[in-house]
Amino acid sequence: MKTAILTLATLALLSATAFAETKPKVPASEESQIFKAAGFTKAKKAWKADCGTGEITAYKDLNGDGLKDAIISDYSTMCYGNTGAGYYIVAQQRNGQWQTILKEAGMPDFLKTKGKDGWPDIENGGPGFCFEVLRWNGQEYKVHRYEYQGKACTLN
Repeated sequence: MKTAILTLATLALLSATAFAETKPKVPASEESQIFKAAGFTKAKKAWKADCGTGEITAYKDLNGDGLKDAIISDYSTMCYGNTGAGYYIVAQQRNGQWQTILKEAGMPDFLKTKGKDGWPDIENGGPGFCFEVLRWNGQEYKVHRYEYQGKACTLN
């Protein structure tokens, strides 16, 4: 059982880091605001939340509004079960403040299809063969459809 959990956690870590190009360069002042907006607290040299240590795995404009957005990833089978990973999407607002717009268990795969305000649809991956695709409706990400490898599917 421990081997299976370790294997799943390793796969989750590898999959979650696959969507990050390279470790993004985030200004220290922005890094602090991003983590605080997501509910993390500074502990020595790391940012911690209820599930463990977080890391910013993407720092770029995700929706084409000219403002930076960030993805924080953290990993824990205790919090996220077999998926072993979770993520937060934190968006910079026009007033310069940061706001968490999504917190999910899973591994995000940003699709070419878009919701309101140019936000990309997100296939929320993990173990299995049919994943929810989340779409931004202007106020929150909600389940829009289910897909596997770009094809519609249904949960059993």
